[in-house]
Amino acid sequence: MPLFRPGDDPGASFPELLKRVGLPTALDLAAPTTMSLPHATTCIALRWADGVLMAGDRRATAGHLISHRSMEKVVQADDFSGVAIAGTAGPAMEMIKIFRLQLEYYEKVEGQLLSLEGKANQLSALVRSNLPAAMQGMIVVPIFAGFDTEQRRGRLWDYDATGGRYEELDFVSTGSGGMLAGTVLRVGWRSDLDRDGAIRLAAAALWEAADADSATGGPDSLRGIYPIVATITAGGWSRIDDATLAAIYQRITEEVRAR
Repeated sequence: MPLFRPGDDPGASFPELLKRVGLPTALDLAAPTTMSLPHATTCIALRWADGVLMAGDRRATAGHLISHRSMEKVVQADDFSGVAIAGTAGPAMEMIKIFRLQLEYYEKVEGQLLSLEGKANQLSALVRSNLPAAMQGMIVVPIFAGFDTEQRRGRLWDYDATGGRYEELDFVSTGSGGMLAGTVLRVGWRSDLDRDGAIRLAAAALWEAADADSATGGPDSLRGIYPIVATITAGGWSRIDDATLAAIYQRITEEVRAR
């Protein structure tokens, strides 16, 4: 283990530790690129009565091609928070890895969990560190959400490419189909949503986004691929199983066919 002098101690910051020992990360991108890189697309998050819900489709595109059909864009950060990503897939996945290590490192060094607000700030710093790559077109725009154990409520944030973070009160969407999904959320959201209602609303939002946006993947019953949907409450992170989502999308299909 490396030893640091008092004035050179990185403290509880994992990225600072990497810098002190001279280890680069994939976020340190500076060279321009003309490659067609995989991009993650539509993700959403919304508050409901007992916490927050996060959801994202599974498709990643490279130009006009589908590069991945089962990408996981909604990832558990720790027991009470999660990250959903849109943008260039490579830097986004690396950012999530570093973010999760940062939270684990902080807990081990400080002996306590970082506050939800602190987690949002840490992710903001990682997004800001990706700015040189974002200027080359490799933008990462995540959503962060979780259950605040101090305030006993769900909270959610979205970000811009410069690392600016903005707390949203009710719901948020990002990615190429974000505007379409956001419209469905705006029409259907209400403050007293229960768990089942929140799941149905998220499924409908991603359905409408996939119906009009070619980069957003809809439910694929042939391959058994459905969006990732997870809730975060006082009891922690819980992912919704594919069987439940399959039944919900079957009902949506029947309703659309009836119309």
